[in-house]
Amino acid sequence: MGKEGITPEIMEKIKTFQRTEITEYHVYKSLSRRMKGKNREVLERIAQDEKRHAGVWRRYTGMDQAPDRLMMFWYLLLAYVFGVTFAIKIMERNEGSAEETYGSVAGILPEAAELMYEEEEHEKALIDLLDEERLKYIGSMVLGLNDALVELTGALAGFTFALADGRVVGVAGLITGVAATLSMGASEFLSQRTDSGDLNPLKAAVYTGIAYLVTVALLVTPFFIAASVYFALSWSLFHALMVILLFSYFVSVVKETPFRPAFLEMAAISLGVAAISFLIGLIARHFIPVDI
Repeated sequence: MGKEGITPEIMEKIKTFQRTEITEYHVYKSLSRRMKGKNREVLERIAQDEKRHAGVWRRYTGMDQAPDRLMMFWYLLLAYVFGVTFAIKIMERNEGSAEETYGSVAGILPEAAELMYEEEEHEKALIDLLDEERLKYIGSMVLGLNDALVELTGALAGFTFALADGRVVGVAGLITGVAATLSMGASEFLSQRTDSGDLNPLKAAVYTGIAYLVTVALLVTPFFIAASVYFALSWSLFHALMVILLFSYFVSVVKETPFRPAFLEMAAISLGVAAISFLIGLIARHFIPVDI
């Protein structure tokens, strides 16, 4: 189909396609520079695919399109914070809507069907070839987060009602959390060493410990800031929910698993343990008075 037969509305879509593809070319190219070996090769191949796709649409627009700098910054920031695989899969999710738009013009633009197929099949197959270290240790991170959330939310809830002093609760929670971090890290090290699997025992212990320690910091900080110990507890539980929300979403993206069941399960366990600990702390304070 010649350019003369393209309506202004379709031409705007083509310009959007071109800009999206050239933006993703620059993202993949930038990410490839951070990687080595097979990962660099895979990302460079995808980058060249995106550049070729942009060239297809340029034949219709007759002009170059500048990449979307804001979107480039966003995807590169996600890659820096959460890892390359997470950023790419978020980008591919956004491409899903683009693929639907490709489908809407496939009957008019013959190239659209071919590019849509490549977006759906070829690039996703390439992405599955990526080998990112941190993804191997998701199990260790889940272990650290789950244990920290369940154990520490329960402990802080119990301390709140038993001690009723924000700073004392914060110190008690911090000591408990640091001790548990070391314990969990050591346990994960021994577990991986015994299993003789593919994971490095020391790295697994470090990932477990970091996940645990970050969660500890988020949960105990409110007790050193808030004037009311009960407000601090509410704030701490909010942090716990945010950690569960973010990590459940992270796992759902990189592992392509349902988000909602994982989030609800973790939230129910953590808050359920906290509720039981409330009662234990209240009973303990009643029967075993503590003077602060």
